[in-house]
Amino acid sequence: MNEIRRMVLRGAGAAAMLAAGLVATGRAFAATWNKDAFGAKNSHDALASLGAQNAVQSKDVIIEAPEIAENGAVVPIEVSSQVPGTRSISVLIEKNPFPLTAKFDFTPEAVPFLKINVKISESSLVRVVAEAGGKHFAASREIKVTIGGCGG
Repeated sequence: MNEIRRMVLRGAGAAAMLAAGLVATGRAFAATWNKDAFGAKNSHDALASLGAQNAVQSKDVIIEAPEIAENGAVVPIEVSSQVPGTRSISVLIEKNPFPLTAKFDFTPEAVPFLKINVKISESSLVRVVAEAGGKHFAASREIKVTIGGCGG
């Protein structure tokens, strides 16, 4: 009895999500994975793989994060871009083993804002790059870590 109930609930939930437009088509799931950027061992290589090595510093890319993170295992970061036409936002943490931590792509109708929790292995520069109109805009912020996140 419980198996049938679970199947019905699962199917109804999936149908409701599709009807509400919360589940994207298969094309969204097949978004391009930039293996080179996420596999890069330093920020320079990650930025080069993103095509953002010449990103211009901008006050329109805003990072909200603590100056001191008491625990590097969970550091909250909020990022927003006021650059018109922002299509993606990437977050890099300079001293992490793999600096490119996240990359989010936005549709033209979306608000370019994200709130994530990241691990930071040691005190490090956090760099955010927003892409708009084929150009890259950056902001950075130093975060001091008192207890390590990626290695203890």
